[in-house]
Amino acid sequence: MATEKLYYQNQYIRSFTASLQKSDKDEQGRFYVVLDQTAFYPTGGGQPHDTGMINGVNVVDVEEVDGEIRHYIEKPIEAQKEFLCEINWERRFDHMQQHSGQHILSAAFDHLFSYKTVSFHLGKEICTIDIETTNLSEDEALQAEKLANSIIQENRPIEAKWVRENELENYSLRKELSVLDNIRLVIIPDFDYNGCGGTHPKATGEVSAVKILHWEKQKKNIRVYFVCGNRVIQQLHEKHKVIQSLMTILSAPQEKLEETANRVLQNTKELEKIIDDLKMKFLDHEANQLINGAQEFNNQKLVKIIFTNRSMAELQQLGKTIAANTDNIIALLLNEQNNKIQLVCSRSKDVNINMNNVIKQVLPLINGKGGGSDSVAQGGGERTISPEELMNELCKEISGNE
Repeated sequence: MATEKLYYQNQYIRSFTASLQKSDKDEQGRFYVVLDQTAFYPTGGGQPHDTGMINGVNVVDVEEVDGEIRHYIEKPIEAQKEFLCEINWERRFDHMQQHSGQHILSAAFDHLFSYKTVSFHLGKEICTIDIETTNLSEDEALQAEKLANSIIQENRPIEAKWVRENELENYSLRKELSVLDNIRLVIIPDFDYNGCGGTHPKATGEVSAVKILHWEKQKKNIRVYFVCGNRVIQQLHEKHKVIQSLMTILSAPQEKLEETANRVLQNTKELEKIIDDLKMKFLDHEANQLINGAQEFNNQKLVKIIFTNRSMAELQQLGKTIAANTDNIIALLLNEQNNKIQLVCSRSKDVNINMNNVIKQVLPLINGKGGGSDSVAQGGGERTISPEELMNELCKEISGNE
């Protein structure tokens, strides 16, 4: 016997009693029960499933599978004559608000600009619609939002009606139907006629409000992010907290936040440039000191040094600067950090050694990867040997490449 769908008879039912038809496990080992009647809405038509309790056991999912409505529960329920069922009303009503708000917003874009909704998603926190256009202006979004909220404020009725295929010509449907039997229309008179199997409030006023948050390109369409009902209040609360925090951090009133933030960002960019310039001067100075302290090695000058916790970017810049600032010189720079070893090897133009070949000969010793050009190469790997041992191996390779 098919389960009687109470959610279509009265979408406001919060609790009900039912008899057990079936208790089983699915292929994944999830326990479920099938009831003779239910107000739990199963996932479908773009609307998420209800949750709640059956005889005090949590209902974590509801699906319609092969014609039966399965209530997935945390643990098995003892068989008895009657089950007491309770809907998580806050979740259900949120879904009703979001789903109806989606209908209204999609219809608004259709009425104003003929932008069809090609898909929608009712997310846990934010909802989206993909509308059939390659561009959406600020003014268009505001117009659609304004029209949607005016329909909500008018508190128009929302009707659900089962119709036959031959009756469809009496309705101006917003989009083509995906089924031609068991057709259920959700109607906002003189505004939206749409095939839908979801739950909706009895009037648009219960949606409370629609707020578009932002939008972005999604392939050939535009994805519009929005919230409805109580989620609008939640978004306002969260954004107000952020604004209050920024007002304190920036010591500026709300109306001056953008101006103040831009000024802080500009000052930060200028300070970052000064820091970068000072770093470069410091590295130049450090490179000159290393050049002055270079040792003689096979008729060449050799800079070899082991650092701790230096960045690879600094090592690379040091290696390049040393090679560029003097002739007949080789630089072997190692860095030890978090049980890893990094290395940079460079040479001046007049030294006839391929640094890429040198570094690739020693990288296997540390299970490393890297590479570069014949004049400068870099890499890194595990600390399987000490940095001092790796430095000795590099010196051997340089000697063998001459």
